[in-house]
Amino acid sequence: MNWDDTGFLLSKNRYNENSVISEIFTQDHGKVSGIIFGGTSKKIKNYLQIGNKLHISFNSKSENRLGYFKIEISKAYSPIYFDKPKKLNCISSAMNLIKILTAESQSNIKVYELIDDFFLILTKTNWLKEYIFWELKLLSVLGFNLELKKLVIKKIVKDKVIYIVESPTEKKVVPNFLIDNNNDLDNLNDILDGLKLVGDFMYKTILKPNNINLPISRNQFIDSLKSFI
Repeated sequence: MNWDDTGFLLSKNRYNENSVISEIFTQDHGKVSGIIFGGTSKKIKNYLQIGNKLHISFNSKSENRLGYFKIEISKAYSPIYFDKPKKLNCISSAMNLIKILTAESQSNIKVYELIDDFFLILTKTNWLKEYIFWELKLLSVLGFNLELKKLVIKKIVKDKVIYIVESPTEKKVVPNFLIDNNNDLDNLNDILDGLKLVGDFMYKTILKPNNINLPISRNQFIDSLKSFI
């Protein structure tokens, strides 16, 4: 089985002294795992930054055997943010989410396009807010739609609008920007609350039933934001 495609690097792990096993989300073939020979060499290693967009040639003797990648760089996204730790952590978190939420060898052009959109979001002033909506859209594309506007109860407390989601066991305040889509948001605590809300939904609905934890990289991303409060 041989094919050429483009894709985003989701993960890499050393295989032996000279090679790595990587996971790449491709345009036409979905998430694919394979060995990159020479992946530890200085030349190729520089390409293998999580989130980078690659041209790949894939070869495998059968669908049930691990294949091999030959790669060329298409767009080096991650190095742009080497001096921006919050955005670098966000890249790692987003790629890990796609890694754990998508199935092997199942094409999904909407997910591929969302990854393209993600790197556009990082260039925006309000990228943190847009990233939370990106996570919600990713979940929706994968069949797990969190329809907050249909779930919340609107209340007025001390002349301020608040939105609440209630269940028999708990009550949660939903940050206003997730309902009103306020473009003037500048409250980092609201961002953290939004990330927690989405993370809780993701864990309870998708990950916990499959005995999977939220990726460590997402916690690291959130911790990097907390240091700026």
